[in-house]
Amino acid sequence: MGDFEVDAVRKQFPALAEGAAHFDGPGGSQTPQAVADAVARTMVSALANRGRLTAAERRADDIVVGARQAMADLLGTDPGGIVYGRSMTQLTYDFSRTLAKNWGPGDEVIVTRLDHDANVRPWVQAAAAVGATVRWLSFDPATSELDDIQPLLSGQTRLVAVTGASNLLGTRPDLESIAAKVHATGALLYVDGVHLTAHAPVDASFADFYACSPYKFFGPHCGVLSASPVLLEGLRPDKLLPASDVVPERFEFGTLPYELLAGTTAAVDFIAGLGGTGATRRERLLGSLALLENYEDELRADLEPRLAAIDGVTLHGKAQRRTPTLLFSVDGWEPRAVAAELAEAGVNAPAGTFYALETARHAGLGDIGAVRAGLAPYTDRTDVDRLVEAVERLGS
Repeated sequence: MGDFEVDAVRKQFPALAEGAAHFDGPGGSQTPQAVADAVARTMVSALANRGRLTAAERRADDIVVGARQAMADLLGTDPGGIVYGRSMTQLTYDFSRTLAKNWGPGDEVIVTRLDHDANVRPWVQAAAAVGATVRWLSFDPATSELDDIQPLLSGQTRLVAVTGASNLLGTRPDLESIAAKVHATGALLYVDGVHLTAHAPVDASFADFYACSPYKFFGPHCGVLSASPVLLEGLRPDKLLPASDVVPERFEFGTLPYELLAGTTAAVDFIAGLGGTGATRRERLLGSLALLENYEDELRADLEPRLAAIDGVTLHGKAQRRTPTLLFSVDGWEPRAVAAELAEAGVNAPAGTFYALETARHAGLGDIGAVRAGLAPYTDRTDVDRLVEAVERLGS
């Protein structure tokens, strides 16, 4: 599988010593030692509110500036437009309320049935609060491919919210094509990149807003949003009067969690060290993520037909471009019962809708969902064998 050294990668994740085969990465990856060390080191170092007077102030400031640059390198965007929040959900709620200040009756917002609810409900609720109209972009349940957005776009469209990759089905829409159509109408594009960012090289510059979660790609629990600083300058969020009004600090409420930002930088550096080469961190990130994408795709190509060949197993999600995420059901078994049996076998593959409620319902899975097996850089062929063997035993 190319130059991706999975054995060397696995050694950097202390949690793997517990012995489980982790297919639960789409809900949050395991953490490499380097990230844990960065968080711990920051927690025991002298810190203060950001400034340049004392060592503690300078350390806090350097951590924030460094984390903005690290995420900009990962996403191919401007560090001056990197906004931190408690989670992607919180950031999306904040921005939906801010953007909706300029909406009213007659304006339209487009959301999709392929998205996690964090990129659906904030927009639906913000639109309802100001009398704007919500239009729904669907997908084909048979192929899991997103429908063409063009028929929904109009001169009244103000914003389109779409996923970079479905956290339930793995579908990766053609974002650049969507962006071109959206921008041709003068609307803004808000991309949920939470599930995509962990699995492929990303150039988020095509999106007006790109949100993601470092804990899905080996970092701590926080959220990140990337946007053009020029675009952010034109937005006026509700904020405390003494709080900074500069961009991007204008959108960050309260003191930032310095330890989590240090961990985020360490996570980006960890990804850059997965085999990519180049003079800059951005170049190393692109190379590493290309290696990772190839590795995970090959591993999925091994796992998918083996699961499909098991009597009673139904695989959901057939899009041509997907993340290494498999969703499956087993005849005669409730999804959570399957997950429980797998857990007993030391295989962590949870069940549910994973907050992609509209997706599960439209795919015919209702509010129960199915079992999700997500591959990660630390997944190897022995993990795949354990999952297949555990599912096979369900029918024996």
